[in-house]
Amino acid sequence: MDVMALTKDARISPTKARDLARTIQGRSASEALKITQFSERKAAFYIGKTLKSAIANAENNHSLSADDLTVKSALVDQGHMMKRFQPKARGSAGPIQKKMSHIKIVLTDNKGEAE
Repeated sequence: MDVMALTKDARISPTKARDLARTIQGRSASEALKITQFSERKAAFYIGKTLKSAIANAENNHSLSADDLTVKSALVDQGHMMKRFQPKARGSAGPIQKKMSHIKIVLTDNKGEAE
């Protein structure tokens, strides 16, 4: 059974979060949680938060054990973009794009594959 958690509009650029998302794919949920806890990257906070939410969804909504779960997929998509302007030389303005991300983590218990 697949269980999903989604975090919308996390204040981090998707390109900075994707490499950590690729790292946790295919690992057990507990191992992926350890990776996010001990990583110093900003993306580790958001991905760890989403991973904890997915584990809680599996335990509470579907009565699954957290020990049996693996990360099926971890996707980081482009979210909204805040557009700001910074003063530049000679009275002009330069655009700044503050990017946001949508983080989606899907966990699975490997029982569906065995049947």
